[in-house]
Amino acid sequence: MAGTTQSRTAECIEALRTLVGDRLSQAEDILAEHAKDSAHHQPQPPDAVVFPETVEETAACVRVCAEHRVPIIPFGTGTAVEGGVVAIHGGVTIDVRRMNKVLRVSVPDMDATVQAGVTRLQLNAVLAEQGTGLHFPIDPGADASLAGMAATRASGTTAVRYGTMRERVLGLQVVLADGRIIHTGGRSRKSSAGYDLTHLFVGSEGTLGIITQVTLKLAPNPEAISAAVCSFETIEAAVSSVIDVMSTGIPIARIELLDEIQMDAVNRYSSLDYEVAPTLFFEFHGSRTSVEEQSARTRDILNSHGVRNFRAATGEGDRDRLWQARHDGYYSVIGLREGSVGYVTDVCVPVGNLAECIRRAKEDLKSCSLPAPLFGHVGDGNFHVVFPIMPGDAAELAEAKRYGEILVQHALDLDGTCTGEHGIGIGKLDALRREHGEGVDVMRAIKASLDPHNIMNPGKLFPK
Repeated sequence: MAGTTQSRTAECIEALRTLVGDRLSQAEDILAEHAKDSAHHQPQPPDAVVFPETVEETAACVRVCAEHRVPIIPFGTGTAVEGGVVAIHGGVTIDVRRMNKVLRVSVPDMDATVQAGVTRLQLNAVLAEQGTGLHFPIDPGADASLAGMAATRASGTTAVRYGTMRERVLGLQVVLADGRIIHTGGRSRKSSAGYDLTHLFVGSEGTLGIITQVTLKLAPNPEAISAAVCSFETIEAAVSSVIDVMSTGIPIARIELLDEIQMDAVNRYSSLDYEVAPTLFFEFHGSRTSVEEQSARTRDILNSHGVRNFRAATGEGDRDRLWQARHDGYYSVIGLREGSVGYVTDVCVPVGNLAECIRRAKEDLKSCSLPAPLFGHVGDGNFHVVFPIMPGDAAELAEAKRYGEILVQHALDLDGTCTGEHGIGIGKLDALRREHGEGVDVMRAIKASLDPHNIMNPGKLFPK
């Protein structure tokens, strides 16, 4: 298409304004809100933000952008951490939050269909209000949009029992880069009909299309929930106990590990009095009898690894107090240095290799000049290191990045992945190539087939 990038963008914005009126904004505060995610990445605002209210309107907006070859950045809640919503090439951000209806809930089939802007807490509130006895179990920490969670293949603390978004998404409605609207998957629990397009878009990070509806598997509310917190002399003992618990087949709902640096941070941030030592947080779901049995069996295994300060709770308030340290984890890290932002790493390895990966990471971090707390969802081999760095400090950013790259290499050497749940975005472009090699070329070929003009979230997953 003829014309400069600037003129094409201006023409595109005027066409979009005609289409959606005052639901297109170029106000500085709106652009700034859509310029970054929750982590350290340099903010880069889009040229405009559009707030469609229907899938048809979303498709019309995409067709306008496609006609003018203007980049499109899908936006949910902006709670991710790898820069997936940063408008690194300018363009138009399409914010899906006004498409926020729970469209359908089936109690017998334990599934629901929601619009893109529905968040996980919103869905669970609706399920509770309707008395369904069901919930959506994936918990990435933030109250993320469910379409965004699908786009990043999110998981979180409950993945050890309930899986990730990969296992929970049954079907999608997607607007493609040319404005076509397609439906993938369905409500049946299995299908052999053609390519698995649903799981092509799950994890695609907005590079193949805009997810506008999601059909999800739900889970029954557990009859009983029990929590426990316990500490260990060494992080090796804590991780070894996790491996033993998992190998017995105990259906743990959550297992979280916080190292001694992280525990010190949360004690300071939340005025808690936990022992400053490697600490495990457990949660058990099931019938009252099964929860008691799971807790007892787990404690027996932990005793063989020298567990200490074992605290258990069954009441909701008591459980919340026990888990407060984990819930406050990220904010306690940036609280270590006033004004800092988090450089967040995320790797995942087979559980049997977890102890070695953490050992290597902790050994490397001894020479790091920055605080470097380690915590994670160790029941499925996923853990994080968060570096609190000062905005604009190039030396600190370079140091955090260097240690992050070393951690990724440890994970890859131990048959793991460069990201278990945060995605690639702009933060792990090189790591994706290290992990998948020529497989990245196949991914790019798929991208080129569906988005030949590279307007869908360009520069994410692959350099432009």
